[in-house]
Amino acid sequence: MREHLPLVVAFACGLLLGAVFFGGLWLTVRFAISSSRIAFWFLTSFLARTSIALGGFYLVARDGWEGLLSCLLGFIAARLIVTWLTRPIATIHVRATETGRAT
Repeated sequence: MREHLPLVVAFACGLLLGAVFFGGLWLTVRFAISSSRIAFWFLTSFLARTSIALGGFYLVARDGWEGLLSCLLGFIAARLIVTWLTRPIATIHVRATETGRAT
């Protein structure tokens, strides 16, 4: 089990990096829509999110390609989780209605 611990830690780091990156993107879109300085918010958010993600990947990559791959898998998993958590309520209702499970 000890030989797998660094990979589990790298996966958890990927989840955290992905949550920050994609959660930050979601917050940026929601906030920038009502702002008069849309380009500023998107550019600032992009630079901050990318810097954090690349810095995290750089730190994880020092342990080897296995940890980097594990971190990337966690990053992709976080994307799927954030996408699932932030989907519109109307989409959920439409899908439930199509399958006959509407309440």
